[in-house]
Amino acid sequence: ICLTWLFPFIGHLGIATSEGIIRDFAGPYYVSEDNMAFGAPTKYWPLDPSLATGGVSAYDRGVAEASDIYKGRMHNLCCDNCHSHVARALNIMEYDGSTRWNMVTLAALMLVHGRYVSVWAAVKTWLPF
Repeated sequence: ICLTWLFPFIGHLGIATSEGIIRDFAGPYYVSEDNMAFGAPTKYWPLDPSLATGGVSAYDRGVAEASDIYKGRMHNLCCDNCHSHVARALNIMEYDGSTRWNMVTLAALMLVHGRYVSVWAAVKTWLPF
């Protein structure tokens, strides 16, 4: 059973470059590029690359650096996972002037700020099938 089936509000998380290429820590020593581990995204939170300290280029460097780091890491469902990868990227780029991003904050903010890609995506997220 997938954790996202038990706790759909947590979900799987990736981060896109300024060009829209999604990177996600999909498993041990593997960060995918535009091929998310559990299929196409159903929910998203639009980030503004200009809010990275240093602008768009710093945003993309943060995504790339976090992805390079996580390509060398073992995946741990509870402590070092896809949410941690995104938090690392946001911390590296100092997104919105902060270096305090973490997996709990991101799960909560996705719940509040996340938008479903469609009505069907919302239904798929919350129904157990």
